[in-house]
Amino acid sequence: MNIETKEILNKWKLYTLTNDQGMKVSFLNFGGIITEILVPDKNGTFENVVVGYKDYADYEDNSNFFGAITGRVAGRIEGASFTIDGENYSLEANDGDNHLHGGTYGFHQILWDGEPSETNDSVSVALTHTSPDGDGGYPGKIEVSVTYTLNNNNEFSIKYEATTDKTTPLTITNHSYFNLSGDVKDTVENHLVTMDSDQFVELDQHLIPTGKLLDVEGTTFDFRYGKKISEGIKSSYEQNKLADNGYDHYFIFNQKKEENVVVRDEASGRTLTVKTNQPGIVMYTANMVDEGLELSAGKSQPYVGVCLETQGSPASLHHDGFPDIILNANETYEKETTFSFGIDK
Repeated sequence: MNIETKEILNKWKLYTLTNDQGMKVSFLNFGGIITEILVPDKNGTFENVVVGYKDYADYEDNSNFFGAITGRVAGRIEGASFTIDGENYSLEANDGDNHLHGGTYGFHQILWDGEPSETNDSVSVALTHTSPDGDGGYPGKIEVSVTYTLNNNNEFSIKYEATTDKTTPLTITNHSYFNLSGDVKDTVENHLVTMDSDQFVELDQHLIPTGKLLDVEGTTFDFRYGKKISEGIKSSYEQNKLADNGYDHYFIFNQKKEENVVVRDEASGRTLTVKTNQPGIVMYTANMVDEGLELSAGKSQPYVGVCLETQGSPASLHHDGFPDIILNANETYEKETTFSFGIDK
C-alpha cells in the first residue's frame, strides 16, 4: 500500500493511492477531482476507467464536472430557490432558471485540505473544507470531510461527513464518469447495468422533477434484471428523449440487495459494483457532454462515460415523497459509497 503526493501546476496537489494488487486511484485536492482509476481487465492489463483531461489545467473550468465532488447540493434545485422554516433562500441560477451542483463556485471549484493516512490494509486521504454561512446563498456554516480510501480488495470508498450550525439542505456526491472499456476505447453504450430500483423520478423538459415517481416496469428504466445503456439511448420513450437520448434521472433504491448497482463491460471483462447508504442514485450517461475535449485518452463525445451519483433528492425541497436532504444543527451528515472493481471470469 502506498500514498504518493506531488505538486501540479505549482498550485494543486495530486494524490495517488496504490494497493498491493496494483490498483491506483489519483485525485486532486482541487475539487477533489478523481483524475484516474487504474484497474486490470480480463487479460491483466491496467487501464484508466474514469474520464479525465489530458491537461490538468483544463480542470480549472470543469463545466462537465469530470471526477469532482459536487455540493453543497448535487443535482438541480428548481427555480434556484427553496424555503426552510418559512424563510426563502435564493441561489445562483447557473442552469437556466435553476441551480446546479452547488453553483459556479461549489465544492467542485474549491481547494480542499488533504490529510493522508494508512492502515495495514488501506490507504486514505481526508479532504476537509469549511463553507461559511451564506456561501452560495445557502444557510449555515458547514464543516465538511470527504475521505477517499483504497483497500487491498480493489474497493474504493468515499465517505462524506458534515455538520452545520443552521438547518440547511445538503447532499454531496462524486461526479466521476466511469468507462470500463479502459482508456476510453469505446463508449459506454454496451455497458450492462443492473440496479436494485423499482422507481425513478419523472423529469420535465428542463430536467427538473415534476413531482411524480414512475414505475420502471415495462420501460427502458427497468434495470432490475440487467439492461444495456444503449436501450435507453435508442429508445423513443419520452423520458429518454427529454434527457437528450439517454439517462439523467434519479432512481430510488429498493434496499433489498447488498449491491445497489452493478455495471459490466463484456469486452474488457471489468465489473463495477456500487454499495451505498444513500437512498438513490442519479445515473447520467454523458448525453450532453462537450464534444472534442482532449482527454487523457482520446477525445470526449456523447456516452463517453456513465456517472453514478449516489445522493439524496433535491426534488424533496419542492415535493413530498422524495428522499430528504435537510441537515439539522444537531445532526451529523454521514454517507458512504464504495466502488468495487472486479473481473467476470
